[in-house]
Amino acid sequence: MSSSPQDKAKIPESFSNLKTKTPPKNSVGIPAIKAAIGHAVKYMNPADALKISLKLNQKGGFDCPGCAWPDPDDERSALGEYCENGMKAMAEEAQNKTIGAEFFAKHSVDELASWSDFEIGKSGRLSEPMFLPEGATHYQPISWDDAFKKVGTHLNALKSPDEAVFYTSGRTTNEAAFLYQLFVREFGTSNLPDCSNMCHEASGSALSETLGIGKGSVTLDDLYKAEVVMVIGQNPATNHPRMLTALEKCKKNGGKIIAINPLPEAGLVKFVNPQSPLKIITGGTKMADVFVPITINGDVAFVKALLIKLLEKEERYGGVFDTDFIAEFTHGYDTFVSDLKTYHFETCLEASGVTKAIFDDVFNLILNNNKIIICWAMGLTQHENAVDNIRELVNLLLLKGSIGKEGAGTCPVRGHSNVQGDRTVGIWESAPQAFLDKIEAKYGFKPSTKHGFSVIDAIKAMYQKKAHVFFGMGGNFISAVPDTSYAAQALANCSLTVHVSTKMNRSHLVTGNEALILPCLGRSEKDYQKSGVQVQSVENSMGIVSSTKGILEPCSEALISEVAVVCGVAHATLQDRTKINWLQYKDDYNLVRDDIQEVIEGFEDFNTKLKQPSGFYLPNGARVRQFKTETGKANFSVNKLPEWKLKTGELVMMTIRSHDQFNTTIYGLNDRYRGVFDERRIIFMNREDMASRGLKEHQVVNLKSEFKGVVREAHQFKVVGYEIPRNCCATYFPETNVLVPLDSFAHTAKTPASKSVIITVEAD
Repeated sequence: MSSSPQDKAKIPESFSNLKTKTPPKNSVGIPAIKAAIGHAVKYMNPADALKISLKLNQKGGFDCPGCAWPDPDDERSALGEYCENGMKAMAEEAQNKTIGAEFFAKHSVDELASWSDFEIGKSGRLSEPMFLPEGATHYQPISWDDAFKKVGTHLNALKSPDEAVFYTSGRTTNEAAFLYQLFVREFGTSNLPDCSNMCHEASGSALSETLGIGKGSVTLDDLYKAEVVMVIGQNPATNHPRMLTALEKCKKNGGKIIAINPLPEAGLVKFVNPQSPLKIITGGTKMADVFVPITINGDVAFVKALLIKLLEKEERYGGVFDTDFIAEFTHGYDTFVSDLKTYHFETCLEASGVTKAIFDDVFNLILNNNKIIICWAMGLTQHENAVDNIRELVNLLLLKGSIGKEGAGTCPVRGHSNVQGDRTVGIWESAPQAFLDKIEAKYGFKPSTKHGFSVIDAIKAMYQKKAHVFFGMGGNFISAVPDTSYAAQALANCSLTVHVSTKMNRSHLVTGNEALILPCLGRSEKDYQKSGVQVQSVENSMGIVSSTKGILEPCSEALISEVAVVCGVAHATLQDRTKINWLQYKDDYNLVRDDIQEVIEGFEDFNTKLKQPSGFYLPNGARVRQFKTETGKANFSVNKLPEWKLKTGELVMMTIRSHDQFNTTIYGLNDRYRGVFDERRIIFMNREDMASRGLKEHQVVNLKSEFKGVVREAHQFKVVGYEIPRNCCATYFPETNVLVPLDSFAHTAKTPASKSVIITVEAD
């Protein structure tokens, strides 16, 4: 008998061999070089690894499929313009093993589901399309034509196009993403949930409202020239390691760094630049001038405390705020100030969990400098009050005039390599009417204006059997979303689930009645089409669009590109009712870019611009103080303190990545910078919280969350004592996504509140 969807979605509850050490006080350096080389040698062909190292993130090369940190505009390192985790990502994509019919004939879906996520991911590159018939226990081969027909048959059998869900991960290139959303809109729906819904949607919502653009306003050059850089809710050494090089340049130029995070992260203590022998010898660069061990979700309270004291100084002495900037470029200042005066400094500071001494250190840096950049990531965006978190940061920058000038501005640090680009080219369940009008004018069909499903809406629709087909363009949906058990049943309720992927992941094992795995080329592989080897494009965190062109031969002759997958599915589904010649696009991607430049602002003369070695910047109003908001100015906002309290015995949990991980991809079982080895099923706890519960190091515990009467459980975790504020704890995702309530999400943005889950811990 086949196991349940919930069982297949569940990560095995067995332990490896946990070892813990005192966390290091520095990052990168020789250990990072060893780790990168170790992964390359173990999982890649040595010749391929060498080719990759010379072309990864280089001008004229290909873009790393990992994070979205920008490449330098000028010279790039000849030693390698990549980081440890970038090479791990390549070792994952360019594996020297392939899997196809023989592998899937040997291993049933149930057996594969019993493997760890690490084992699943390292099983090899997918080499041919696979199909799981209804009631079958094993995937079996299917031709591309039959796979496309299968998708088209299911889609055309729906009573309404809105019964289909089209998900997108952030690795999809601009060309593939543009065609994908175009197909979905011509099919007749706006159901385009994507990974932005789960990470920086709160940033986009807050920044669009306050500054008129849902992207950051700074460039790499601004980071070098900033007087103060605040890094909040972010762990650069693991999630965006090349960011440390930019911060090091800032320090060299006299800038100061404030690190605000519940956990002390090694990368913000000291950075040993692996490309500098002198730094390796001398022990590296001290990074954070002030470390702020904030309580989980204490960010609004801490920033509001800063605002209160800044206002007091301004009203008493003047010269603290940039009053000229405020008068000319902002709206809502008086309302903001009136609300701020209703709060008490002591209340806000206490809610933040920060001591007065540390607060004073931060306050003095903000008070005495005006070129301020604030960088943030999931630590701020995955709370119910996430939008408030970002808006409060904007308030601080507006007061100091730190928007739209050199060395100052907003810096939301995006995760996946083209997640920002996908949104730019139309992957959006609530696209602006102006964009839809351009689609209609260009292609002659009227796109749906109905607000489509976000990720959370999509899960509910599938669970309630209001959506029957799930199509995933990349990603590992079941391991990325909240409330894993509920989401597993949602997928199982579908008639068909489809995943376009380079390698296997757990989502391939939690299926609808029928399932397809459609394997595609990796970013590093040559994309051969009729017009030659194709070039594609991506957009990084700072709004630069650049080219990416694979250098390796495809690992299987059966692989096709994401663009070819979209064109094949669109042609098979829409047939003679389409107004678009879909098959022409896959022969020449220049034709896709010709269309993009007609539809999307900033892409004029796209094919010519893309030939620029460093790429080109898209327009950014906030960068030049042109705020495209309803008021025409940058808007101050009014934000409340979060209202939640812990009961006796409760902790607030945040989910985090290990150092051997990127999003849901598990590279290994170590978290070197936190001193954890050979295990992922752990919970970081304050040692006083452990003592009050009678818990000891490495003791096995079970975790439980309750939200609106629904109890969720995660079993078999080992306790690790750590420097984390009282009443706070941290666990790795996706192991504890099962504890994240589906209905706990950011207002306005619907970003899951994965960083503020209230739990109890019980000894096993």
